[in-house]
Amino acid sequence: MVSTDPISDMLTRIRNANLVRKPEVSVPYSKMKESVAKLLQQNDYIKSVKTDGKGIEKHLVLTVSSESENPSITEIKRLSKPGRRQYVNVRGIPTVKRGRGIVIISTSQGVMTGDEARAKRVGGELICKVY
Repeated sequence: MVSTDPISDMLTRIRNANLVRKPEVSVPYSKMKESVAKLLQQNDYIKSVKTDGKGIEKHLVLTVSSESENPSITEIKRLSKPGRRQYVNVRGIPTVKRGRGIVIISTSQGVMTGDEARAKRVGGELICKVY
C-alpha cells in the first residue's frame, strides 16, 4: 500500500506503538523519515533508529521504549499536510507546551528542531510537533 503522506504514516505508527506499549515499530525507509527519527532520538523521544534491508526492501526499525517503562511521547502531531503546507519564517516558529516539547522543521539547511532553526535564523516547512 502506498501512502500519500509517508511522514504522517510514520508518526501514526509511532503513536499506535505507544498506545499498545509495543517496544519497536518498522516503517518503510526514506531519507526524510530517517532525519525526523534521528531528531526524535537526539531529543530522547525514541530510544534508537536502525536501518535494515537493501534497495526496495529497506526499512527503519524504531525502538520507541522498553516494555517496562512508559513511552516518552505524550503527543505527536503532523502540522504541514500535503493538501495544506505550513511555512513559517524565523519569527513564526511556534513553541510547544512552553518549551517542553519540540517542533520539527524542514529548512533549506536540512531538517532541524525549532530551537536550532531559531539559532540559525532560518524558517521553513513545519513537519510535526512532539510533546
